[in-house]
Amino acid sequence: MYRNNGDGTFTECALEAGIEALGLIKAVHSGDYNNDGWPDLYISSRGQGNHLYRNDGPQSLDKSLKGKWKFTDVTKVLGVGEPTFSFPAWFFDYDNDGWLDIFVSGYGVKNVGSVAADYLGLPHGAERPRLYHNNGNGTFTDVTKSAGLYRVLLAMSANFGDLDNDGYLDMFLGTGAPDLTTLVPNRMMRNDGGKRFQDVTTSGGFGNVQKGHGIAFGDLDNDGDQDIYMSIGGAYEGDVYYNALYENPGHGNGWLKLKLVGVKSNRAAIGARIKVTVDEPTSERNICKTVNSGGSFGASPLRQEIGLGQARSIRNVEIWWPTSGIRQNFTDLRANQCYTIREGDTNAVVTVLKKFTFTSQPVAHKHH
Repeated sequence: MYRNNGDGTFTECALEAGIEALGLIKAVHSGDYNNDGWPDLYISSRGQGNHLYRNDGPQSLDKSLKGKWKFTDVTKVLGVGEPTFSFPAWFFDYDNDGWLDIFVSGYGVKNVGSVAADYLGLPHGAERPRLYHNNGNGTFTDVTKSAGLYRVLLAMSANFGDLDNDGYLDMFLGTGAPDLTTLVPNRMMRNDGGKRFQDVTTSGGFGNVQKGHGIAFGDLDNDGDQDIYMSIGGAYEGDVYYNALYENPGHGNGWLKLKLVGVKSNRAAIGARIKVTVDEPTSERNICKTVNSGGSFGASPLRQEIGLGQARSIRNVEIWWPTSGIRQNFTDLRANQCYTIREGDTNAVVTVLKKFTFTSQPVAHKHH
């Protein structure tokens, strides 16, 4: 862990800060799971168990004592150390309750037969993912089974985004292994109202039978819905295949884009929390996002692209900034618009994004 000294140099301080994770580390992700203002760390490891480190903040108010920071390993206490063989992991608020949950995908199989056996309901002994629901009181509950994710996914890369602009975060998993005998379909899991995940791999046409190696969600053509780009292959010379770009055809739901610019907080606004309150036909609801680049083995744009579902109007947008603690509220934002918001400013500035159209003509590939 390298602490920025603020003078162009860094100081390595992992052990001093309490970070003692040893192993074949596959993912490191930060997120403020207890909403105390300090970003915590989740570390995924292949074979040695995972770690959740709670950030307890600086141990002294004296700013001259650089590096005097403390993290506490709360993995066992909170029961979030599985699966033992894992790969991608992240914090995200999949049910829009304002508290960051944890997803970590398993990456332990005997061979491709383990994936087939899981499809058929046969025993296999392979590692499954975990979805840990944040209870909002400093604890987590393993909801993998009830959420429909207790299956062999074998994800090397993964990321999350809003596939259909319904305001709930979905996930796309790039599966497979460097061993070319383990080529299995990549998997798209749709978030059904923050309660469970549906496998829409086949219906959405996402089941590319090649090893997914990096995934990003982002509105590449500026038409209001998130497209998906996936890097494929890359471990061996023979492990080559064309990367995939999935254009989103749209699903009729509204959206809001926010480009946040930090002033006292970091300029990229990483760690800022957003809560959008919308009026739906029968009730109001909150849609919550935290600014980050998404999951591990893939990075999405920091400009936030938030689905609004069937909302008739936006009642309020609240932004909380991580360093200053400033809370901004905007009641005059409209759906299907992009805004730039600076930390501390009272007005949001409409940002016009130029749209374009991808070619709809099929292209012949040489190696398919």
